[in-house]
Amino acid sequence: MKYVVHALLGLSLVSINPAFAAATAPPSQAAALGSAHVKAVHDLLGAMQVEKLLRGVAARSRYQSEGQRQAVFAKLENIPPTEVYRRLAAPMANVISADTATEMTRFYHTPYGRKVIHNKYNSGAQIMMPGAQPVVPPEEKKERKRAAYVQASKELADAQPVLEREAFKLLQQINKEKR
Repeated sequence: MKYVVHALLGLSLVSINPAFAAATAPPSQAAALGSAHVKAVHDLLGAMQVEKLLRGVAARSRYQSEGQRQAVFAKLENIPPTEVYRRLAAPMANVISADTATEMTRFYHTPYGRKVIHNKYNSGAQIMMPGAQPVVPPEEKKERKRAAYVQASKELADAQPVLEREAFKLLQQINKEKR
């Protein structure tokens, strides 16, 4: 009886949470996705500068020695960013829709979107005075309220754990490759 309850609980989690369902999807499903969809996700990964995320995952990983850490970073330096996007596009296409990829790529190419990406990877600690509020230009406030952006932003945020996991898997594959 316990096993039946555990099996039903596991199936209910998979059916409720699309991130779990997408993570268990067979690789053949990625091949079934349209090339336009995978291309849209590829473009989004480029706009997000995901190669920097891969370096962040490598920095947070544990290594047996400092030499091994340096070897991994040397391999990452030799991989072109487009190769990272290509290798992550198909797995991420399972959890990011083509519409979301298109909308968020458009957003990340706006001046404010470029600033968001820059701050994500390049900013240090920032100090704000008590009661101070960040200044957001009116056109950006309007942008953030667009229904397509709100929905795409939520879907992309929900896909972030999968992106981190896929980046870690890719890092392991790169580490095993001889370069």
